[in-house]
Amino acid sequence: MRKFKRVTVLLAGVMLAAMVVGTTGAQDAPTDPQPDGVNLTIYNQGTALVQDRRTFDLQAGISTLDFTDVAASIDSTSVSFKSLTDPTGTSVLEQNYVYDLVGSGALLERYLDQQIEIVTNDGTTFSGQLLSGRNGEIILKLEDGQVAVVSLSNVRDVRFPALPDGLITRPTLRWLLDSLGGDQQVELTYLAGGLNWTADYIFLLANDNSALDLNGWITLTNTSGATFEDAKLKLVAGDVNRLPQPQDMGFADGAVMAEYERASDDKVEQRDFNEYKLYEIPRPVTVADNETKQVEFVSSTNIPATTFFVYEGGGAFYGYYGPVTDQYYGQTGITDVQNWLEFTTGAENNLDAALPAGRVRVYQEDVDGSALLIGENSIDHTPKGEQVQIYLGNSFDLVGERTQTNFVYLSSNVIEETFEIRLRNRKEDQAVEIRVPEHLYRWSNWEILSSSDPFTKVDSATAEFRVTVQPGEEKVITYTVRYTWPN
Repeated sequence: MRKFKRVTVLLAGVMLAAMVVGTTGAQDAPTDPQPDGVNLTIYNQGTALVQDRRTFDLQAGISTLDFTDVAASIDSTSVSFKSLTDPTGTSVLEQNYVYDLVGSGALLERYLDQQIEIVTNDGTTFSGQLLSGRNGEIILKLEDGQVAVVSLSNVRDVRFPALPDGLITRPTLRWLLDSLGGDQQVELTYLAGGLNWTADYIFLLANDNSALDLNGWITLTNTSGATFEDAKLKLVAGDVNRLPQPQDMGFADGAVMAEYERASDDKVEQRDFNEYKLYEIPRPVTVADNETKQVEFVSSTNIPATTFFVYEGGGAFYGYYGPVTDQYYGQTGITDVQNWLEFTTGAENNLDAALPAGRVRVYQEDVDGSALLIGENSIDHTPKGEQVQIYLGNSFDLVGERTQTNFVYLSSNVIEETFEIRLRNRKEDQAVEIRVPEHLYRWSNWEILSSSDPFTKVDSATAEFRVTVQPGEEKVITYTVRYTWPN
């Protein structure tokens, strides 16, 4: 049996820790650069701008330079390289992104028609010429001419004679340079996926629903395939337009979320940048691969707030496309009354902060002082001084009913209909105001002929009633609307 220089790949996915990288005919630069700092700007759309500076001892003339530990999710079309020490005397002849990483699949592809050895789960050893390593099986031509087919699920390890040239252990950017040589600081800039941040907000609502305390956290997730040590970290909030990404761009996957690291020793600085909001952490931050990190960026107490209730018993309105003559259109049977929270982000309300888009969790203290979750939702990017409305859930003790009590064709292009809306308050000692938006969806030319209560025309298709319902009582709203459209 042929003796092997053992290069073993465990098919559970464990990759080799080190290997020899093949070289070009040019002189090679040292592979141990001195790191000079990383600037990391992360957008809340799953994209990051990486600016990495390192010092290399370059060879004079034409040489290759390997820049390792770049993100596996790099957009190779966005790479920019320059020498900060000698920008005029250093030129890039070629730029390559090398991502043929060591792995069981890559090794099997490289060793087609060559001798390998496999060991199965029961310890049986097969040695022969590799015919195929695809479709979940290994096919070998044995020394006696027979063909063995072994399922990958039954393989413990695969042994290769040596590591083939060209495979690398980490994604690498490789340049062919023409340089005067010497110690030079170079700067690499590129865009990468797999880095994202969102805002997470914790609201503690007062027991009388009149105010809230707010804590906002930056939640940063890194699944890019690279770790960024002591990075100068900036975060951009806003909707930055980007082109659709190519299907074959290498984005890292298979990430495992690490523990949350909370750090709020230094206040995050917020400022305007172009048409966006920029948040900068004023200390170096290490963003490890497969890690989720949290940093507090906004907090305030005693923010005036209100809660209100909404009964929306009719169907959703999507716009007028033609007269709706179906008598039963828009009848839903909805009885739930929604519970909403409302506040503003202005300085007069003790906040004076823009709120990037993110998740909101609202808590309220029980009688024993423990905080209980009363609702969870999300908000969009919200500037200072704007109103925020958050749907918390449905009220247990409030019930609504909406019934069509009359529907009549007055002519071929005129309809009148009447609705009765019943609102019941089953709370023991609390009167509530309930907002009742009614979407007038049959046609744009409408007129409410009569109503039991005042209403406000919110927009061209909506009338809203606001009524107070006493505890243990029922309030009835009725109205008649007429629709008219051209023959």
